[in-house]
Amino acid sequence: MAPETVEIEEAEEDSEVESLESELKQMAQKVLDYRTTLPNQLHATLRSILDAQRPFFPPVASEQNVSTEESSSVPEDPETAKKIKLLNEKISSNCAAMPIVLKRMKDCIARIEKFDSYNDATIHPAFKRKKSG
Repeated sequence: MAPETVEIEEAEEDSEVESLESELKQMAQKVLDYRTTLPNQLHATLRSILDAQRPFFPPVASEQNVSTEESSSVPEDPETAKKIKLLNEKISSNCAAMPIVLKRMKDCIARIEKFDSYNDATIHPAFKRKKSG
């Protein structure tokens, strides 16, 4: 081979190596960006999905609830009274929703236990934790 063709091939290889290195740096930057932003995006998505699946429960009217105006001799401002009323409504709504939440939790725990009972051979090695020690 002529020395000119060898030099041309080396120059082409060098330019190819440089282009591959620049692509590698871009990929590394993308991976770093994904590692920083993806957990927050997953958290927000999961929160919105759970909020969308939350059933609506009408407020539970109870004669045992005593309003703060009746139990307190000191008059409160309307904003504080509104906040207290809203808090009481949220608490009663959460109490009413508790049986459904517990049922969902039991279903999820059952699914997790079912998944754990599968044979280890069916789980791909990439998804297994490395045992330390």
